[in-house]
Amino acid sequence: METVIIIAVIVAFLAWRMMPTKGVNNISTAQLKTIINDKDKVFVDVRTPGEYKARNAKQFKNIPLGSDFTKLPKDKEIVVICQSGMRSKQACKQLKILGYTRVTNVRGGMSAY
Repeated sequence: METVIIIAVIVAFLAWRMMPTKGVNNISTAQLKTIINDKDKVFVDVRTPGEYKARNAKQFKNIPLGSDFTKLPKDKEIVVICQSGMRSKQACKQLKILGYTRVTNVRGGMSAY
């Protein structure tokens, strides 16, 4: 019985982690390619400096997850990418908590780009 409860809790936790954050737009890497040069958007890469240095899109500024996002402008859309889409999803949640209203996550991250 304990095993069933533990498994149920783990499944519920994983399902909760996978749910999209309310108010966060999600786009594919194909959609990203159509907006990558939009000057009205701020592009943020939340990977580590080493990951960013190894491969990046020049439009993205490297601000690793856990950094201070409060210096980003609130009047522009913030487009966030990481390696797979998980860290960028976390960063988008943090941005929403900080009061950013126009936040976009790139599904699949640099692995899909």
